Amino acid sequence: MNIAIVYYSMYGHIRAMAQAAAEAANQVAGVRAEIYRVPETLPDEVLAKMGALDAAKAQAAVPLATPEVLAAADAVLFGTPTRFGNMTGQMRQFLDSTGGLWAKGALIGKPAGVFTSSGTQHGGQESTILTFIPTLMHHGMVVVGLPYSFQGQMGVDEIVGGSPYGASTIAGGDGSRMPSQRDLDGVRFQARHLAEIAKKLAA
Repeated sequence: MNIAIVYYSMYGHIRAMAQAAAEAANQVAGVRAEIYRVPETLPDEVLAKMGALDAAKAQAAVPLATPEVLAAADAVLFGTPTRFGNMTGQMRQFLDSTGGLWAKGALIGKPAGVFTSSGTQHGGQESTILTFIPTLMHHGMVVVGLPYSFQGQMGVDEIVGGSPYGASTIAGGDGSRMPSQRDLDGVRFQARHLAEIAKKLAA
């Protein structure tokens, strides 16, 4: 069972969640999870002005996602930061390159989920995942969220991401807050949940 974790991360928050997701999925018997990053669309000089060049260089060794990666996967978990309540332009551009897969129905029936991050607690985490889902539905994919059996999204004792739509984290206005243990547990749960559903569908 091959699960592709396809992400975009400007400052490293989503990358940290992608790594946690892959580790968790790989603990499911018979599952192999691989991480891929979508191509960057911003030049280095712009990333440098945004303070994101070091983070971009740190993930340069991560293989690039291609439509063929999605076609070969049994399930896909997508990760994207939020931009005005929607996915990043980089993720949108990658998804817009999958028209050939759509024409062949190559992703029909494959389970997929989404996780995200935002700068503030109400910065569009739910809307980012909800506006991502129509693309998955147009491909005929089976959407997998983060059920309430993950109790970590229920508490109010700390700042915490996560919703029934998918795992998430809050980066803080200056990006200084990395995913908490509970946020990482959420994406781990979602990855294992996706892997188990993929196995059931394959059976």
